[in-house]
Amino acid sequence: MDKYGQALINSASKLDAVTDACGEITKLATVIVEECSKSATIALLKKISEAVDNPKYKIEVKRAAQVVNSNLIEFYGYSTIQSICKPVSDEDDDTRTIEDLLDELNALVGLEKVKDKVQDLIVYQKVQEMRREKNLHSAKNTLHLAFTGNPGTGKTTVARIVGRIYKQIGLLSKGHFVEVSRTDLIAGYQGQTALKVKKVIEQAKGGVLFIDEAYSITENDHSDSYGRECLTELTKALEDYRDDLVVIVAGYTEPMNKFFESNPGLKSRFNTFIEFDDYNSIELDKILLSMCKNNDYVLDDEAKEKIHLYFEQQTASKDEYFANGRLVRNLYDDLVMNHARRVINTANPGSEELSTIKAVDFIFTTKNGCNDN
Repeated sequence: MDKYGQALINSASKLDAVTDACGEITKLATVIVEECSKSATIALLKKISEAVDNPKYKIEVKRAAQVVNSNLIEFYGYSTIQSICKPVSDEDDDTRTIEDLLDELNALVGLEKVKDKVQDLIVYQKVQEMRREKNLHSAKNTLHLAFTGNPGTGKTTVARIVGRIYKQIGLLSKGHFVEVSRTDLIAGYQGQTALKVKKVIEQAKGGVLFIDEAYSITENDHSDSYGRECLTELTKALEDYRDDLVVIVAGYTEPMNKFFESNPGLKSRFNTFIEFDDYNSIELDKILLSMCKNNDYVLDDEAKEKIHLYFEQQTASKDEYFANGRLVRNLYDDLVMNHARRVINTANPGSEELSTIKAVDFIFTTKNGCNDN
């Protein structure tokens, strides 16, 4: 059993204990590790979802479930999980126009430099396409992109939008989105990695292949052989399918810089590098308010003030692994849970009580370690 399988079973066992599941979750994880069972995977994902969504569970249970989810992704890889839950289809049911997609991009909180860069890319590619139609010389620059920055800054969201925009302006035949991790690309046996990479490339052709934490390809236990095998095949694909494939690599800024420095052949295939800045406290406020609005919650004035001070503290003391949007997501989940615990003790609560998050909900959250996020 490899370390990813062992980690999955260990975290499942912990979730078992805190949910009193009588070994059922551990059994599912064991079947997954031993047999790669699709039905067991779907069942485990349901257990994870129940643990996260059930208001009776404490924050500790939710976080234990999130660890199992992360371990499951590490064991299988993003691509395999996606194919199990929702098989890839050639059907294009996305009806958004380019105006819709640009509105969606511009509606994202912050990311002004990113938006400007993407707008420039779109304008440039549209003009090159018009020049080709008039038989004028047009640059054959690759479409591949590198996104750098801390987690939770919207890299995956922007990558999805870029793929659909490229489809709308005729640069990609499908515009679909395939997200993969190291596990999807690197095998445990010599010669098998190239086959895994080819399979992923075939799946992504016509759309966007998104590789998060791309530097991890050369940071595993077999980086001298399997990592190089992966990069050789990936670099070849970047050139061979440049006319109908966009590869977007993403990750922390410094590791990505080192990754490209050690692979000059790979770096030459990427024309555009976009840095995603961390969110400031005001932008974090906006993200939280948007999440609340989308789910029919509101913050009272005292809660807004206390949470803004909390975001100011977090941004002032952040390190290189500042969680950005994930910090907001964790806080939102905790606030909603704490609100539910409070309101359940209210006799016949009205709509206002059921939707208003108060400062007391946030105070309770900080006592439970939200500052550790």
